[in-house]
Amino acid sequence: MDNTAYPTTALNSPKVIKKQFPISLQQETFIAKTRRDIVNILNGQDPRLLLIVGPCSIHDVAAAYEYATKLNQLAKEVSNSFLIVMRTYFEKPRTTIGWKGMLYDPHLNKSNDIPAGIRQARMLLIALAEMGLPTATEFLDPVTSYFIGDLISWACIGARTAESQIHRQFASGLPMPVAFKNNTAGNIETAINSVVAATHPHTFFGIDEEGFLSIKETQGNPHAHIALRGGEKQPNYDQNSIALTLKLLKHAQLPQRVIIDCSHDNSLRQHEKQIDVFQSVVNQYLEGTKEIRGVAFESHLFSGNQNLNDNHTCLQYAVSLTDPCLDWNSTEKLIRWGDSVLKAQKKQKHYA
Repeated sequence: MDNTAYPTTALNSPKVIKKQFPISLQQETFIAKTRRDIVNILNGQDPRLLLIVGPCSIHDVAAAYEYATKLNQLAKEVSNSFLIVMRTYFEKPRTTIGWKGMLYDPHLNKSNDIPAGIRQARMLLIALAEMGLPTATEFLDPVTSYFIGDLISWACIGARTAESQIHRQFASGLPMPVAFKNNTAGNIETAINSVVAATHPHTFFGIDEEGFLSIKETQGNPHAHIALRGGEKQPNYDQNSIALTLKLLKHAQLPQRVIIDCSHDNSLRQHEKQIDVFQSVVNQYLEGTKEIRGVAFESHLFSGNQNLNDNHTCLQYAVSLTDPCLDWNSTEKLIRWGDSVLKAQKKQKHYA
């Protein structure tokens, strides 16, 4: 048996990190309010649609902040139709190997400076909260939430981890609404099973604020829900797929509500097709499928994506390192279209 020890590096506790980069009372109040607003949308008490939009992944803090500034201004202008929450994804699941996100490799040079990744992520989230722009993320490693979870308004568990018992337990204790995506094969039942599990109490291994191993006890997350992101064989944003999802949710005695992710297999991994998916979903909502409570898509300042190579200093500014994204001009045009058609229906009902 090989007893060779793997090298380890000490990491400051969540308490220490939060003391170094504290959240203000004003920011904390803002995030709590946004979480309540999202819950109200999910429960049908707020007629707006939740809109999760932003880069597939964050790799450049300056570019992310520039994008956030534009998005925040747009969010204010369409706030009667959408509650906009910016994607701030710092961890990326890999099918095999590859860049795992800013938390793991913030310098883009395989140095694996995780402490720097945590600092940069927390500083960006604080800046966006100060700006008044709520944020969303995918939690890949449950430990991550202890360092940045207090700054997140909406979370998701991705297609590759939605079936994981560890993630179901962990999500049951998250303080914000959390979505489970259907798996990469497109199986909806697994995501529904995940929501059922996450809504129930659990006891499991974790860490406390001091960084010590502890036993975590949760009460269940009543705001867990489904996000449809398509599957390997076909998309699932169409009327039949949504109707089947609602039927399965009802059978499982869960609230009938869904979020539609326009990217991934729903757009056949072609970023321009997100426009068609978004318009289809909004039109389905307008036509009466009010169980659609939100929509998501991937967007950055510039379109497409690029590969991370050894010469990371030659990267194009504000172009995704992971999945391809819509550019900002297309993003703004699409959101304003959604705002206009939603307002038109409200106006029509008012005069009916």
